[in-house]
Amino acid sequence: MGKFLRKVAALWQKLSPTRYVYPAQDATSGQSQLHLVGSIHMGTQEMMPLPALLQTRLAQADALIVEADITASASPFGESEICAPLAERLTADELARLQHFCHEVAVSPEAIDTLPAWQVALMLQAQQAQRLGLRAEYGIDFQLLKAARTLQKPVIELEGPETQLALLKALPDNGLTLLQDTLIHWHTNARLLQTMIGWWLESPPGEKQTALPTTFNSTLNDVLMLQRNQRWAEVLAALPQGKYVVAVGALHLYGDGNLPDLLNGR
Repeated sequence: MGKFLRKVAALWQKLSPTRYVYPAQDATSGQSQLHLVGSIHMGTQEMMPLPALLQTRLAQADALIVEADITASASPFGESEICAPLAERLTADELARLQHFCHEVAVSPEAIDTLPAWQVALMLQAQQAQRLGLRAEYGIDFQLLKAARTLQKPVIELEGPETQLALLKALPDNGLTLLQDTLIHWHTNARLLQTMIGWWLESPPGEKQTALPTTFNSTLNDVLMLQRNQRWAEVLAALPQGKYVVAVGALHLYGDGNLPDLLNGR
């Protein structure tokens, strides 16, 4: 009977969702109530402070759940294996694009020449975000983590930095396709960042939001988005009964195989 009532509640929630002034959706998982927040890992100063309603939700929550607690320890990306020069891993056209974008965001091509491809991709993406005025200290998950510490709320990690690092290291060819996609979708990624900032500063996406540009090929999308959503749904389903604020990357809340649909479909 209890399982039936939870399914009815989830269906009602899906048919009449609460609208928020920031990207967020509510979901039920087991006997827990989840406030899913579409976080942006780097933000602008205008995104401070957090919306009053989100602060209230956090104050009422039993815990904050994040992908990884980025305030707890130093970055695990410090030490890198030495790889073949990028000229041996990229085509001539890809190498030319890389050098152009390095110049655009003031990254030395020599400094990244023997790094794993996934690390080069992340470095370029981070520098691109900084050039657009985004900073880590203004990111939503960073702000939520600081607020949770002030409120003395427990913090639960869905993955943690070490798990995220292992995921990147497990990509074929040291993440070469991630770097190639970064070079192909460079301008699309910039537009996507600006779109997500707009979700926080202007208006969140509507219920029918599906027309999001893609910056991953299908294989990477499966590994970095769909499979992670499925694992996170399993973790959230096993939570003790309670109320939780869950901050994950905003793109995990929308599109096919999104986290809210996985949770509400249970």
